[in-house]
Amino acid sequence: MAHFDSNFIMSRILLTDEPTQIGCVYLEAGGIIGFHQALSAQLLLVVHGPASVRCDSESEVCVSVGDAVFWEKGEWHETKTETGLMAIVIESEALNPTKYMPVKLIKD
Repeated sequence: MAHFDSNFIMSRILLTDEPTQIGCVYLEAGGIIGFHQALSAQLLLVVHGPASVRCDSESEVCVSVGDAVFWEKGEWHETKTETGLMAIVIESEALNPTKYMPVKLIKD
C-alpha cells in the first residue's frame, strides 16, 4: 500500500453484511479444541505457534503462523498444539475465503 507514506501489505479477510463472530483463541502447550462440528463456516487464522488440524477422518495437517484454515458449516474438525497457539477465529455464514485468499487444498 502506498497511501500516507506507508509501506505494508494487507490481505483482505472478510467483507460481509451477515452476522459475524470474531474471536481470539489461546491454547497453552498441550492444548486442544476437541473434535466437533462447525456451527457455521469458520476461518482459523494462526498468529502465533504451530498446531495440527484435522477434519472428519482425515489425518492431521501441520499449520503455523500465517496459515489460514477454513471449515464449512457442519464439518467435523479439531485443532491441537504441543507448544501453544494463538489464532483469530471468524465464524459467519457469509465466509467465502476464495474471494480474498489463494486456496490450497490439503488432502492425503
